[in-house]
Amino acid sequence: MSDIDNQEEIRLNKRIKLICIYSLAIIFGVLNGLYGNDHTVYCADVISLVFIRLFKFIAIPIIAVSIICTIASATGGGGNRLMLKRVLFYTFSTTLAAAGVAALLFKIFSPSAYTVTDSEMNLDNVAGTGSGNVSYIDNLISTFPDNIFGPFLEGKVLSVLFIAVMFGVAINHLKEGKQRETVMNFFNGLQQIFFVMVSWLIKILPLGIFGFITQCIAEFKTGVDLKGLGGYFATVITANLVQMFIVLPLFLAFKRLNPFRVFRGMLTALTVAFFSKSSAATLPVTMKCAENNCGVRFYVSRFVLPICTTINMNGCAAFIFITVIYLMQNAGMDVTAGTMIAWIFIATIAAIGNAGVPMGCFFLSMSLLASMDIPVMLMGLILPIYAVIDMLETSLNVWSDSCVANMVNRDIDNNMQANYLRAPNSRTVEGERQQLGSSD
Repeated sequence: MSDIDNQEEIRLNKRIKLICIYSLAIIFGVLNGLYGNDHTVYCADVISLVFIRLFKFIAIPIIAVSIICTIASATGGGGNRLMLKRVLFYTFSTTLAAAGVAALLFKIFSPSAYTVTDSEMNLDNVAGTGSGNVSYIDNLISTFPDNIFGPFLEGKVLSVLFIAVMFGVAINHLKEGKQRETVMNFFNGLQQIFFVMVSWLIKILPLGIFGFITQCIAEFKTGVDLKGLGGYFATVITANLVQMFIVLPLFLAFKRLNPFRVFRGMLTALTVAFFSKSSAATLPVTMKCAENNCGVRFYVSRFVLPICTTINMNGCAAFIFITVIYLMQNAGMDVTAGTMIAWIFIATIAAIGNAGVPMGCFFLSMSLLASMDIPVMLMGLILPIYAVIDMLETSLNVWSDSCVANMVNRDIDNNMQANYLRAPNSRTVEGERQQLGSSD
């Protein structure tokens, strides 16, 4: 048996083990919620509250640092810089479209909320809700902080995102040298520290699932209507399908690319993505399909696709928007048009800044909710179904990456033929590398 086969077998065994552990946590949570006594239910409540506090502790810092690192590292010279601009443009455009589609479908499906017993929830720190006597102009002004630490202490998500974007852009504009390298090393190191903390949380996550499930079941015993969960899942799945089969093909058609041809060429990669639930693991297959089946040039594929795998998260944007708005609605907040518009942009930026965060969209959504003091116990019921949603989201992310690579390749054809196609050796790997280095 080869090393590759051994690694695949190890991964499969780990997945089976995780599925078993999560399943046991869910089963014990259901049993405790249905038949547990006051003491066991109280213990589950304590566990869930501790997890919420831990998520709040790490939520906003890890999102901010991830966004800073993503934007700050988006550099490149010559032909790389031209491709990078297009990658960022198409990434932002498609991700924003995914969040917009999610908002439209949320309005159409209007999933019903379940009853929340905690009526004393603090709503003051939720940016963009428009509640109370505060106008949207005041909310907009409050987005621009007068203290760099204030938004982190007060849990103001919009202000934190603003600070993170500003820091990332500023670092990106620093001249190459020791100072820039020192700053980048600091934030990259800080990001790795947060990732280690997240890995600790993930290892004990079954305890949190047990607590959340127990709380949910205890609530449902009092007569909570579960009908809204069906509407929620239908909204998430439909948003992903609409983005995959309607919105992204329209982007391709606008660039005069045949969506059916591109989809057929990338089908192998999409299949691997669906079953592996990992864009990073699918990357070699994605590159091979793009180059061999869709005619994407070597240097375009090898430059664009790794970046897209890191920052192009169409499925994540849709999931974040629908999940956050749904739980805000469940918490009794007035979800207005202004709130939804604000969260379209928040979900877009958060999805792009989601680079490398373990558990992806689920953890990010839970962190955003916890940071705003919104009850997250419903996430315990979403988690088992999220395994299926994650398969669809990963396929959508890889499909979006493929679309961006094909669109950038078409731009290269249209606007840079003089630099990339005139040389007789442009079809060779070495020739393409030489041309890429000489283009500016």
